[in-house]
Amino acid sequence: MFTGIVSTKGSLLKITPLGGDSRLWIDCGSLQMGNCRTGDSIAVSGVCLTMLEPKESGFSADVSRETLELTTLGLLEPGRQVNLELALALEDRLGGHMVSGHVDGKGRLLSRRQDARAERFEFELPAGLARYVAKKGSICIDGVSLTVNEVDGARFSVCLIPHTLEVTTLGMLQAGDELNIEVDLIARYLERLADPENENNNNNAPASAGVAQEQ
Repeated sequence: MFTGIVSTKGSLLKITPLGGDSRLWIDCGSLQMGNCRTGDSIAVSGVCLTMLEPKESGFSADVSRETLELTTLGLLEPGRQVNLELALALEDRLGGHMVSGHVDGKGRLLSRRQDARAERFEFELPAGLARYVAKKGSICIDGVSLTVNEVDGARFSVCLIPHTLEVTTLGMLQAGDELNIEVDLIARYLERLADPENENNNNNAPASAGVAQEQ
């Protein structure tokens, strides 16, 4: 479990193909890795992965074909920066919102514009995810917990303060870029509870990816 409060930015060092899957090698930047062990979970741009051979300088992680297809990890090239967040510990402060690291699909940045000292970003969602997004609700974009400002069909906007633009990769985004999207867990459970017999609850939306156990 994560909170969507990014710890730091890291960068992809290399990708090694392994029997149809891939292994990512990631420089962890300023992330403190002293207590990390092989098997620990970490969110990489919103995707929950299992750390392998963690060291002070970084770690590696295996990524399945499904995860590569359903998330932006399959689009990464060496040198590209990624958002990193260690799994939540019981004694940690619960900022942001409850984030699983199981990406629901890829969204796309439509535009960004200045809004006082902040910037307003407008995104477009896959049609199957739009119903889970509500004004003033929470959403996770590339591992960053954000509050939805406006919703218009499959489009929604968020306002990013200078701090978020500086400490996450969102500040580098350009119109047309794809992002990992995880909708609010509570919205999914509420839909299921409200209509448990409706099989379309699970069939219309893209399958989630990034489950740590799959890696």
